[in-house]
Amino acid sequence: MADLRTTYMGIELKNPIIVGASQITADMDTIKKIEKAGAGALVVKSLFEEQIQLERFKLEQELTKYDERHAEMVTIFPRLEHAGPAEHLMWVKKAKKSVSIPVIASLNAVTMQSWIQYAEELQNTGVDGLELNFYTAPDDLNQSGESVEAKQLEITRAIDKVVNVPFSVKLSPFYSNPLHFIARLDKENVAGFVLFNQLFQPDIDTATEKNCYPFYLSDAKDHRLPLRFAGLLYGQVNADLCANTGIFTGQDVVKMLLAGADCVQVVSTLYKNGIDYISTMLGDIESWMKAKGYKKLEDFRGKLSRKNSADPWIYKRAQYVRLLLRESPIE
Repeated sequence: MADLRTTYMGIELKNPIIVGASQITADMDTIKKIEKAGAGALVVKSLFEEQIQLERFKLEQELTKYDERHAEMVTIFPRLEHAGPAEHLMWVKKAKKSVSIPVIASLNAVTMQSWIQYAEELQNTGVDGLELNFYTAPDDLNQSGESVEAKQLEITRAIDKVVNVPFSVKLSPFYSNPLHFIARLDKENVAGFVLFNQLFQPDIDTATEKNCYPFYLSDAKDHRLPLRFAGLLYGQVNADLCANTGIFTGQDVVKMLLAGADCVQVVSTLYKNGIDYISTMLGDIESWMKAKGYKKLEDFRGKLSRKNSADPWIYKRAQYVRLLLRESPIE
């Protein structure tokens, strides 16, 4: 039997398939199914500071809308306050105690104070690691890319001072040079990089002429972007590499490992095929390794990275030019 063991952020995994943060990892029944299906680890659904802020504001509105209806009455409700992240922290702690596979907490904050506070509190739940969701959705012509990177580096350094568990950074590809920014983060004790965040984009309903935010899954072809960057980064950074987005099959996992990833995160394929499909993906990886004569992942990991590739142009734009020179470019 093939040895599928790998490490991520210094955490030993029995195989390279991690279930990413999603509604699937926000329910105790599905979390137990994830473990039973054979996943190497899971990332609990993110703690969103914006969600907490909105819930706090809504509660305040509900508690004060009937205030001072009469001269003798200031309020009809007792003084209540939103619990903040307490419910989420309790849930993460429960998830960690319910399964034996590694559990990683996910954090998406806004203010520096919240990044630090929530990172400390998530660490105290007993999780094996922490995932920081870094991204920006540009909407200000006056905001420079340099200022975005400087702020995220500042957050990274602050969190490194207060947590003892390993932490990774989940990035979007929307930096002027993702490779350069990753290299800078790699010097700040980041233990892993997740490539890349699947950001929701707005749409327009032409029938109603309204903006909408449809829920959508990643597409199979989306895996080419993380594959490219895993191939470029292999052997160039100290942190581990986790490929994310568009990974639907065991063959897709193999591709990422060949490019240089240490592991992958999956979500969309589980919505489409069910949680039990994890075992099918693992079986396909083992079958491929057996057919190729590989006994462990390190026998082929990074084999087709830029560092080890015989074709120096494979990860460069010139590949497109070579494609046009074929007799049948679309084949």
